[in-house]
Amino acid sequence: MPRFHLAQPLAVGQLVDLPPDVAHHVNVIRLEPGAPLTLFNGEGGEFAAVLHDVGKKRASAEVRAFDAREAELPYPVTLAQALPEGTKMDWIIEKAVELGVAAVQPLAARRCVVRLSKERAEKKLEHWQGVIVAASEQSGRNRLATLAEPMDLRDWLSQPAAGQRVLLSPRATVSLADWTRAQPAQPVTLLVGPEGGFTDEEEALAIQHGALALSAGPRILRTETAALAVLAVLAAAWGGM
Repeated sequence: MPRFHLAQPLAVGQLVDLPPDVAHHVNVIRLEPGAPLTLFNGEGGEFAAVLHDVGKKRASAEVRAFDAREAELPYPVTLAQALPEGTKMDWIIEKAVELGVAAVQPLAARRCVVRLSKERAEKKLEHWQGVIVAASEQSGRNRLATLAEPMDLRDWLSQPAAGQRVLLSPRATVSLADWTRAQPAQPVTLLVGPEGGFTDEEEALAIQHGALALSAGPRILRTETAALAVLAVLAAAWGGM
């Protein structure tokens, strides 16, 4: 059943005009009046709806019922990802949302190839928000992961942490798998470096600010692979899949 995000209040019995992008999608997949839809506004739960009217550039739906179903991890995970090159961040955010991250924090680190001006950052944030919405629609999540503005690593480390900060480092002597098996499920912030990783100075600074350095295994993972592998390890140890 098609699922669509509507950034507006929803209530049973309501007749809602679908946003232009959703109406376009409805036309592309050739849905007709009476077709069932699932709508959600990101505030929790989802609504069963029926397509009411379809035009060339507009569509409306009747909200029929509410379901409080949730698909969130029982432990919130924040992904603090150093900006990678090209379109890798799109892929990272998409897959991380599918795997359940609650928040995404883009970071600027010393070895980051990408440097975002204020104007470019605003455009990227708008684009990444769209990626989050699409991934939530596809994966069945009814709450949208929050997306923070890009920050310099040093500035971000000086802020309070959202749970235990976990720094992935090939130099760490404790494995992530061993740590998760010994710990109860809890809020975690995953700190992932760019291509080339964090510098020794950056790692030392993160540890100084309370980050726990853990190894993801004997193989060196690409920046676009690391967070997803960790999310899988957390799910295997603490549940949520």
